[in-house]
Amino acid sequence: MKTRRNMAILAAAGTGSRMESELPKQFMNLDGKPLAAYSLLLFERCPLIDEIILVVSGAYLAYASSELVDKFGIKKIHKITTGGETRQESVFAGLTACPPTSDIVVIHDAARPLLTMDLLERTMEKARETNAAILAVPAKESMKLSDGENVARTLKRHTVWIAQTPQAFRFEGILEAHRRAEEAEHEATDDSELYEKYGGKVAIVRGSYNNIKITAPADLILAREILRGLK
Repeated sequence: MKTRRNMAILAAAGTGSRMESELPKQFMNLDGKPLAAYSLLLFERCPLIDEIILVVSGAYLAYASSELVDKFGIKKIHKITTGGETRQESVFAGLTACPPTSDIVVIHDAARPLLTMDLLERTMEKARETNAAILAVPAKESMKLSDGENVARTLKRHTVWIAQTPQAFRFEGILEAHRRAEEAEHEATDDSELYEKYGGKVAIVRGSYNNIKITAPADLILAREILRGLK
């Protein structure tokens, strides 16, 4: 019987058009390292993760191999694979690259470089307990639903959480959810939405407001300040 393996999928195939840069945001420099390198190094150190799937666009396969995996000594790489046109397609490509003996699969966005070991391990442990878990933080401001131009409804703030990554799942469950979504041509905003639709309940692990996603140039400035505060 083959040993079950815990996998980490790093989604790094996006274009990052809002960053106003020729280089995709996941490869941009943050205090001397590409954004994606922060997550790869964290996965490398994490004792709960056995292997890593790195998903990049076809144009950056060579770059990912030399400038991320080789340069930073990432030994846990199982495969560097090509992503799709959407994040959902890229994650599905990462899932299909996982060994069939995979157990817990962690899915993380390369544009979130400030993830901590504690948050990563707590998400994985919660997924082992419940089958599916995500990091999320409570909304800090009043939340409104819009009909396009006007407020349709005000949400109870204490019930609203802002989803982050990583998101962790039992391998068979999230793979089946992605397969069914592909067959139905259902596009979701994140992996937990697919699991909710086709798999079951998703547990929440309280995250950190420092675990920001880099989407605009100002986010890099904020990330640098957060890093300085953590040192």
